[in-house]
Amino acid sequence: MKKLSLSIIAAATAMCCAAAESHADSIPERAVIVSGDASHPQHIGNIATMYTHMNQAFEDPAAPRFLFLDKKGTVALGIGGYLKATGMYDFDGAVPSDGFFTNKISVPPDPAMRQRFGASATHSTIFLKLVTHPTRVGRVIVYVQTNFTGNGDNYGLVLKQAYVSVGHVTAGKARSTFADGAAMAPTVDDQGPAGQVSAKNMMVQYVTSDFKGLSGAVAVELPSASYTVGNNAKAIAQRFPDIPAYVQYAWDKGDSHVRLSGIFRRLSYRDLQSQANHFGTGWGVQLSTVTDIYGGLKFFGHYTYGRGISSYINDLDGGGFDLIPDGSDGKLKAPGAAGLTAGLQYNFSDRFFMTGSYSRAQLYDTAGMSADTYRYGQYITANAFYNVWGDLRLGLEYIHGTRKDISGQSGKANRVEAMVQYSF
Repeated sequence: MKKLSLSIIAAATAMCCAAAESHADSIPERAVIVSGDASHPQHIGNIATMYTHMNQAFEDPAAPRFLFLDKKGTVALGIGGYLKATGMYDFDGAVPSDGFFTNKISVPPDPAMRQRFGASATHSTIFLKLVTHPTRVGRVIVYVQTNFTGNGDNYGLVLKQAYVSVGHVTAGKARSTFADGAAMAPTVDDQGPAGQVSAKNMMVQYVTSDFKGLSGAVAVELPSASYTVGNNAKAIAQRFPDIPAYVQYAWDKGDSHVRLSGIFRRLSYRDLQSQANHFGTGWGVQLSTVTDIYGGLKFFGHYTYGRGISSYINDLDGGGFDLIPDGSDGKLKAPGAAGLTAGLQYNFSDRFFMTGSYSRAQLYDTAGMSADTYRYGQYITANAFYNVWGDLRLGLEYIHGTRKDISGQSGKANRVEAMVQYSF
């Protein structure tokens, strides 16, 4: 036991020295080194990389609890995750799902959906992270994350992220380059704000080195697309990747940043009248930031606008809005879509913080669509999180949501939910 404690202390000290290179947190006291010696010179950098928090969203699991280190100092393997149990009660309007999708709010209000009680543990997660010492092209990082969303109450494992990074290049399934994880709103709700961009795609991504706070990335990503085709067109296999990119400036040792992102899409479909295949062109831009204002007060948020990018916006994803009919013939168009999230977080201490945020998703250019087509949704939330100790977090949240259709009719829902999350 004494040897284990000394190893952890040595690793923490060594990581502090390496922080300038990795921008990582020091190794937490909760870490359990199952095998190996953390004071090995080559493991110092491995462990620093293991515990980095760069570009992480609130939903991402914390540093792994268990570490396996090889004797030669070439490979470190971390195993971690969390158990998350959430209870919820909807009133004055309800959403028929555990995730608070404002696009599922009944319009007009349905008397049968005034209240709803629910509970779920489906977003519990397990992950593995492997880090090697530097090779000629940089460190190799392998990351696999699953959760238990499954199907209904079956709680089957579902792959959430799985990628390998070699130096500046990442390949696999990860958060889209168009999404800014660090600028996302902290919520108990696993769905997240209506206008938030949080897509995860298969990709090949290149991230530049940091130069005086400036960095950037570009990627090719496998598109996820959802159309409303009418009677004279149909969706076909995609033939062109999505191409997102961003440029970012960071300060305060990476705790604050502003990022400008863009994306270009070519969406394939078939015109059944002309019996020809066509592309619909989509594009989008996003300005996002997370900024320490003063003391424990922080601002976070983004504004996103584009055409044919509905699959990237939480409330519009899967709604058939990437392409929609353009008149009565077989041509489709990419409608405009916008997403906005803005909020404040105040840290009362290292263990307790509160946030409040507003989010909106809106669809444009819907002439010719049915009267019950989504026009916009709003998502307003206030929450508080308390770390009882390092591994146990409690959360309490209120959400007010509204949906309005192009007919002018609207509906609303309210939810109070509580969370118990234990990390390991």
